[in-house]
Amino acid sequence: MKILIVEDEPKAGDYLRKGLRESGFVVDLARNGTDGLAQALEGDYSLIVLDVMMPGLDGWQVLQELRRAKDTPVLFLTARDDLPDRLKGLELGADDYMVKPFAFAELVLRIRTILRRGPSRESEVIEIGDLVIDTVRRRVTRAGQKIDLTSKEFALLHVLARRRGEVLSRSLIASTVWDMNFDSNTNVVDVSIRRLRAKVDDPFEQKLIHTRRGMGYVLDVEEK
Repeated sequence: MKILIVEDEPKAGDYLRKGLRESGFVVDLARNGTDGLAQALEGDYSLIVLDVMMPGLDGWQVLQELRRAKDTPVLFLTARDDLPDRLKGLELGADDYMVKPFAFAELVLRIRTILRRGPSRESEVIEIGDLVIDTVRRRVTRAGQKIDLTSKEFALLHVLARRRGEVLSRSLIASTVWDMNFDSNTNVVDVSIRRLRAKVDDPFEQKLIHTRRGMGYVLDVEEK
């Protein structure tokens, strides 16, 4: 899942980005409200973590403009802890409101709770053939056998699975899983696909990850 952080304080923004990436999310960071709104409107985010007090557009204004176009879940994370501020944030359409300082474990829990209950959330469990992906517990099984994946391998499998049947280009995979621009001189995507296949496909007769030469990769059950 992809999260946008809108936070103008450099250390706080970097801390949030690092921590959420280590928790398994793909993360973008905007360092002011104006850039944050532009990214929120243009990007495909599962959730936005939004500060209130920022130069240019503040968090209230960002949320007001966003709600005119999108229903992307928003969690306010701010030092403003007065009850009127909390009520204002929720009335404007925020899904949750956390006050700084905060416990990072609680932030992750609240994010996952919002994503589970959100109206546009994806299913918690994705099933493709005998492959079962529990997106909340981050568990994968195939034919009842547990498959141990690294964080990046899970993210790669998740991207392929939630867009089942779509051919995903290497550049799209690189930008989504590694948050990087694809360089034709690097084989990071191909190497990672091979490693994922070794765990998800090689021990089983039916293959689920398929190569489309010159196009990319697709995950699906294909008839023989």
